[in-house]
Amino acid sequence: MPPRHRAQPAGNQAAVPASPAAAPASAVAPNTAVPSAASHTTKAASATSATGPVGLSRPSAKITGNDAQSILAGVWRNYVDGTEQRVKLLDTFMAFLVVVGVLQFVYCIVGGNYPFNAFLSGFSATVGQFVLTASLRIQTNPENKAEFGSISHERAFADYVFGSLILHFFCVNFIN
Repeated sequence: MPPRHRAQPAGNQAAVPASPAAAPASAVAPNTAVPSAASHTTKAASATSATGPVGLSRPSAKITGNDAQSILAGVWRNYVDGTEQRVKLLDTFMAFLVVVGVLQFVYCIVGGNYPFNAFLSGFSATVGQFVLTASLRIQTNPENKAEFGSISHERAFADYVFGSLILHFFCVNFIN
């Protein structure tokens, strides 16, 4: 239990400074409240805007399942309508590579990784092929024409094939 403070006589009040916030806590009479720095307001802090106090935003409405479904349906519709067939094909191959990589990793955990160099080689080939395909997708996407205008689609594909051959050469040699 905290110790109780005795009320000081009125004659002792003169020793307390005029501003309790400027005085140390030990110099303030026990029955005098010391305001904290958080209780002082300024014009900037008390200003308001049309949406509420400045710096504070109102809580947004909770997204329901129907809203999330409509958002996902809109994203899918924009992807299907606005993406070229060539880019969709590359995206499908990249999704396949992700599935293969996950299956290899799960097999390594569940079934064991006895020839560990074989697991590393197969997983490295999958990840490397994904990276090369992502590079091909970026270079051949019509939306990136400004960045890769000097590189033709044929040149990008030739670089992709060359990189894939080198990648798989190293992966096959790593297996032993």
